Amino acid sequence: MCNGLGRFLLLSGLLLLNVPPAAAQLQEGMPAPAVRAELLGGGTFDSVKQRGKVIVLNFWATWCKPCREEMPALDAFYRAHRAEGLELIAINIEGPGDLAKVRGALKNFSFPAAFASDSQTAGYGRLSRVPVTFVIDRRGVLRFDGFKFAKLLDLPTLEKIVTPLLHHPRDAGLAEADLVPRIEIAGQGR
Repeated sequence: MCNGLGRFLLLSGLLLLNVPPAAAQLQEGMPAPAVRAELLGGGTFDSVKQRGKVIVLNFWATWCKPCREEMPALDAFYRAHRAEGLELIAINIEGPGDLAKVRGALKNFSFPAAFASDSQTAGYGRLSRVPVTFVIDRRGVLRFDGFKFAKLLDLPTLEKIVTPLLHHPRDAGLAEADLVPRIEIAGQGR
């Protein structure tokens, strides 16, 4: 019996090693960590000041082929829904020395972007893989934890995850029942 319990504890510990440190504290249905970023095009993004809007927070890199593959879907979704209160920010994990590459990768997209080095995103943990995307509802509650999703985001997935959040009224109270529902996506790896 002890052998089985010991094996369980060892495997549990090994699984935790694969979770970025602060990300282990992220929990869907709970308040999302604040994000503040100096935008590449000028200005500042502050998730606290965006209350009342749905936020899609995407971490990416120019060398990441899956990141570049999902960007057209992110942009199309952003263009279609920004008038409904959608904010999307793409945070690049490279450094300011890669500014030309980053601007080149973003030239056809309309969403704002920032460098992680010019951002406060510590609440999302160490990024061990990209792309990774998080969705925050109008009340600042984390509704989608990208660390638990191993597929690329496409338009149907974005519609399933984000569109219902856009239909919640801007002044909806933070009812406890609203904190419980979780978005389940096939193949999400939970």
